[in-house]
Amino acid sequence: MIYKQWNFVVLMVTLIFCWIGDSVAANSTATGTVFLDTNRNQVKDDNEKGLPGVRVSNGQDVVQTDANGQYSLAVSDDTILFVIKPRGFMTPIDKNRLPKFYYIHKPHGSPKGLKYAGTASTGPLPESIDFPLTEQIEPDTFKVLVFGDTQPRNMQEIEWLAHDVIEEVIGTEAVFGLSLGDLVGDDLNLFQPLNEVMATVGVPWYNVYGNHDMNRRATDDRYADETFERVYGPTCYSYDWGPVHFINIDNVHFLPDKTDNPPYFSEVGERQLTFIRNDLAFVPKDQLIVISMHIPLTEMRDVKKLMNLLGDRPHTLSLSAHTHIQRDDFIGAEHGWHSDDPHHHHNHATTSGSWWQGTLDEIGIPHTTMRDGAPNGYGIFTFSGNQYSIRFKAARRPANYQMNIWAPWEVASAETDKTDVLVNIFGGTKRSKVEFRLSESEEWQPMIYMPQKDPYFQALKERDEMYHLEQKMHTTLRETMKPLLKEDIELPQRGKRLLYGVPRSSHIWQAKLPADVRKGTHVIYVRTTDMFGQTFTGRRIIRVQ
Repeated sequence: MIYKQWNFVVLMVTLIFCWIGDSVAANSTATGTVFLDTNRNQVKDDNEKGLPGVRVSNGQDVVQTDANGQYSLAVSDDTILFVIKPRGFMTPIDKNRLPKFYYIHKPHGSPKGLKYAGTASTGPLPESIDFPLTEQIEPDTFKVLVFGDTQPRNMQEIEWLAHDVIEEVIGTEAVFGLSLGDLVGDDLNLFQPLNEVMATVGVPWYNVYGNHDMNRRATDDRYADETFERVYGPTCYSYDWGPVHFINIDNVHFLPDKTDNPPYFSEVGERQLTFIRNDLAFVPKDQLIVISMHIPLTEMRDVKKLMNLLGDRPHTLSLSAHTHIQRDDFIGAEHGWHSDDPHHHHNHATTSGSWWQGTLDEIGIPHTTMRDGAPNGYGIFTFSGNQYSIRFKAARRPANYQMNIWAPWEVASAETDKTDVLVNIFGGTKRSKVEFRLSESEEWQPMIYMPQKDPYFQALKERDEMYHLEQKMHTTLRETMKPLLKEDIELPQRGKRLLYGVPRSSHIWQAKLPADVRKGTHVIYVRTTDMFGQTFTGRRIIRVQ
């Protein structure tokens, strides 16, 4: 009996020690130094000093380095440590201009069986995980390039992205770029060629995680971002640039199943909310906070929790993409925002437009008009202190191309006051002022904000449908004639069929033409001033008979 009791005690002690050992292995403390890398070799040399007061995080806790630049943080066997870039300093960037501000600690590596490679085993926790920084000048006013959904599904679409958008922004005045998720269209092997193309812009590029950047064969949401992490680092992180504090978050929650198109929903989650809370504790109240995500704020299950963290701050902006339209929401109490001034959420235009669909133009690139009738393009954001402005830029179009005016070519003189003029202001919001006049001598008249289906997009879709039908008939004819031909006939590509639009474009204004317009040729002038005070003009010629 005593022997059995002793065996039981030995067994329990062994199990306790094993549990303690596993616990220590899984939850350890990482230490290191954030230092000024004067010779830019990314190694802390003996003569290089640590930087005090720099924030470092494990994705949840946030600490500041001490007087010697040192920090310590708890880590598990699945932790990404990162430095929060302070103003006036820069982290290293790799050959593809991706910021290297993090250290991945996964001693066992990513789970096996993922469709796309995750992180290999990183081995034991190093004695010191150091983060190099170099000094740079960051003025109060600066520009940032913002892309929504580049989303190439193959190398052909990466080529279109390169020629349609990237070539024109090489040499930009922007100090860095930001992509708002769906960097690729499910094929994560495209991260590398995409990054090589993006690197030609010549500025550092930060990236948000999107639903088409998921490793779709993962067994759990926790592992869906393993490939993204290997290439880009953490999916939730922050950095300062000039006087602005930027926070990028992952608001895509993956629901695994056995298909290649598993469902997902949108939320921030408690871990990221904890990071944001701890991060903001070090950010002055009057500083502009820019939070970037993939799925729009209004679609998140826990939007009110995020708004509560921002609610006492007078200067905030949030960005998303995902919808392949451009829309601006001014968030109030219905989403948990309780400040007197609404929170501005900008759902950004997509660089891929309508997923690289539509008929091909004269140089072989699809028009890929977005679902709201606006062209594909990108944003140029100007930050100045705690203020900002947004300017939309259509791909391969002049900078002043900011609207489409829809009016008939010919109007009967007795019908002018019954004839509608519709204007799609690509970057317009409810706060835009839109006016028109029929000649330069007339007074400006207000147009009415009236979201509706964009007629230009509808006409474009009908034309694309005809091209698609024509292509199908040609293919059928070719197959029928194939036995009679000595060699196969290769038909020219027309582009992918444009799928669908939205029932209401959120940036359309409407007005009637004046009555008693004299017969002849006239010019419709449209003028808009947006919420940032930027004024744009457009013109359309009509004939009155």
